[in-house]
Amino acid sequence: MPREDSIPRIAIVGASSLRGKELKQFIEDENFSVADIALLDTTLPAGTLSEAAGEPTFFKPMDPESFAGVRFVFFCGTSQEAKSNWKLAADAGATIIDLTGGLGEVGAAPWIPGLDTLLAPPEAKTDHPGIYSSPAPPVMIACRLAAALQQFSSSRLIILFFPPASEHEQLGIDELEKQTADLLLLRPIPQVVFDAQVAFNLLASYGEASRLAISEMRGEISKGLAAYLCGRIPLPAVLLIQAPVFYGYAFAAYADLPVSVDLAAVDAALFAAGMHVVGKDDPKPTNVSVAGEAKIHIARAEHDAAVSSGVWLWGASDNLRLAAANAVRIAEELLAPKV
Repeated sequence: MPREDSIPRIAIVGASSLRGKELKQFIEDENFSVADIALLDTTLPAGTLSEAAGEPTFFKPMDPESFAGVRFVFFCGTSQEAKSNWKLAADAGATIIDLTGGLGEVGAAPWIPGLDTLLAPPEAKTDHPGIYSSPAPPVMIACRLAAALQQFSSSRLIILFFPPASEHEQLGIDELEKQTADLLLLRPIPQVVFDAQVAFNLLASYGEASRLAISEMRGEISKGLAAYLCGRIPLPAVLLIQAPVFYGYAFAAYADLPVSVDLAAVDAALFAAGMHVVGKDDPKPTNVSVAGEAKIHIARAEHDAAVSSGVWLWGASDNLRLAAANAVRIAEELLAPKV
């Protein structure tokens, strides 16, 4: 049993966000030992009642006192919230783990601990040590695929992602739900978030008045891939198609591999990269089947029917649980005794 003074205090900034709620739930589900969890959020007033580990607690104000004695600060809300408040956490001596993607400009080191045996994490380029970035779920998926296939000298890797409405936080979920109900009732649909019909539809772009463009999301994924892979292996090409689903990233990937590659070897490489490869006779993963799972689930590799060197992959992952699991894994690695 760890000594009491070795059990870390943590703070979750953006605790009311979907990522923040999932992180808190994951910590409780996995019994990650913490002395206490401070909940901070700029969208809720200080003193708002909540709970952590089954005990009542309150949202705290965003001030230096809230970070005093905290070992890890997880930024889970908006990127702007992280940019505006990371210095408070750093000045208090806390280690920062950013899930928003907003701290790249201050040199947050991207880290996927599950890939350390295949790709050493890139070094931080920063004047502020102790700031880590847990990459976005599609970045983690793409990096694991690229790392797994590097041993086969893949000449091309293309990934098509189907992002869920939850990538736009609760507002995106609410709008998809309302659109679905209103369309069934032949009523006008709300389009505040997407400025387009997402329900019963597939979108390669949103409307001009949308809060975030698909092209911006794609650019952020490409930037995250470049930051983590750092030229060590070729960057995969990425495309996004918005799907009418609430949670879970589904993806299809195509790779050009040497004709002689055995598909069983590809499956083994995917497993070695930390993915759950489904059984031969099991159904292929879906957004529904991966709900609550911390790993990326992937079907067994298949040859293309027309291109002898082509291999297709299909998978899915719970985007919120995957993000929480990697962030906690970073903290566990930092707490682990150095050999």
